[in-house]
Amino acid sequence: MRTGILRRMTSTPGDSTHPQAPDAATLLVTAAGLAAELAGPNPPAVIDARWRLGGPPGIDDYNAGHIPGAAYIDLSHDISGTPGPEGRHPLPDTAAFQAVMRAAGVRNGHAVVVYDDGDGLPAARTWWSLRYFGHDNVRVLDGGFRAWTAAGLDTATGKPGAAGDFTASPGHMPLLDVASAEALGRNGLLLDVRTAERYRGETEPIDPVAGHIPGAVNAPIANTANADGTYRTSAELRAYFDSLRADHDGEVGAYCGSGVTAARGVLALALAGIPAALYVGSWSNWVADSSRPIATGTAR
Repeated sequence: MRTGILRRMTSTPGDSTHPQAPDAATLLVTAAGLAAELAGPNPPAVIDARWRLGGPPGIDDYNAGHIPGAAYIDLSHDISGTPGPEGRHPLPDTAAFQAVMRAAGVRNGHAVVVYDDGDGLPAARTWWSLRYFGHDNVRVLDGGFRAWTAAGLDTATGKPGAAGDFTASPGHMPLLDVASAEALGRNGLLLDVRTAERYRGETEPIDPVAGHIPGAVNAPIANTANADGTYRTSAELRAYFDSLRADHDGEVGAYCGSGVTAARGVLALALAGIPAALYVGSWSNWVADSSRPIATGTAR
């Protein structure tokens, strides 16, 4: 794999040493745990990332009620670049991402908690993006807003307070591009977290071509979640990924349609103790060039 594409989460650019997964205890927080922190002397910044592919906009849900003090961000408009050959949700401009996070109250060295409706997809992509741009104290609310309301906790309709001072610096999470994703399909473990039907090429509801990257192994994201949308335990996740040969001593990466669902895959892998790179462009980037190979069926 090319130097500088897959690198340690805490490294400087150009360091191709095998990345280290963050401690699982720093990745998730329960609704009760977050409520206690918000009532304490040093509450975290909270980001409401509710979003649905194709709409309706999550801002409507936010305005109807959200976790007290939370700021709203829109995945498509606030933390993604302009759709195009690089994918439907490419990386945003560093300065633009920094401005969005400062407006949301994100501060350097200060805890951040991200939540969504409960499927964990936009929250995981926001978690990954903050870590990629250098914020190392970010957690996801396990179960999202559904878990918060199910616990009978208060909601609010007010806006957040003061702006933050977060300084964005890209390159703090391992990243795949076309060349490194192709190489990982040959020589490592590239996980396709879309549904089995999309992986096999039987259907493709969004992108113009069906199938998968040659060598990729199907790992549907639903297999990482409990019925209520919370993450399975670290031991369960480790057993699942081990069954797919996700050896922590080898290189692992994940992709989906546009790098959103796969971000939840990267978070699930981290919970299992397995560091993994995200192919942000994912399938929408791969099929933008008709000369790239396409695989179908189940054989690796």
